[in-house]
Amino acid sequence: MTTLRAFTCDDLFRFNNISLLNPAPQYGIPFYLQYLAHWPEYFIVAEAPGGELMGYSATVLMLCVFTVMGKAEGSVAREEWHGHVTALSVAPEFRRLGLAAKLMELLEEISEKKGGFFVDLFVRVSNQVAVNMYKQLGYSVYRTVLEYYSASSGEPDEDAYDMRKALSRDTEKKSIIPLPHPVRPEDIE
Repeated sequence: MTTLRAFTCDDLFRFNNISLLNPAPQYGIPFYLQYLAHWPEYFIVAEAPGGELMGYSATVLMLCVFTVMGKAEGSVAREEWHGHVTALSVAPEFRRLGLAAKLMELLEEISEKKGGFFVDLFVRVSNQVAVNMYKQLGYSVYRTVLEYYSASSGEPDEDAYDMRKALSRDTEKKSIIPLPHPVRPEDIE
């Protein structure tokens, strides 16, 4: 049985197999510690019965080769207060078990409790497996962000989709009305 629990500092040394085998961005220890210090409720771990990590995600859920990591951000006055999924990662051997959906659900529940209007995330346009999974979870493409992901070894930078899911506070679903044109990373607030 998979256990979902709060992320601890010790977990930083237990999930390299999750991060290194994933196309998700790689972060350093200071980055994770910042999230753990500022948004501990968004940092959750999924742990297998034997104690191995299954994955992590960033509106901050993590462990057992399955983690999610995130934060709360935005402006309440402009109805932009929201949960943001920084990373979602599941170890290959634990994929297709519904772990990502469960972590996303927990992140959404936390964002609801924090009074968020929506949850958002960025995903590579080329990562159609992830895009389709998020669509199945109720997310839609809000906008395209040109050259959001930096490329390596001389390849061109890659665009991202900013995907969103409205929460109950956004009764008119204004937060998910798609923008008619792409934006640049510097245009993102």
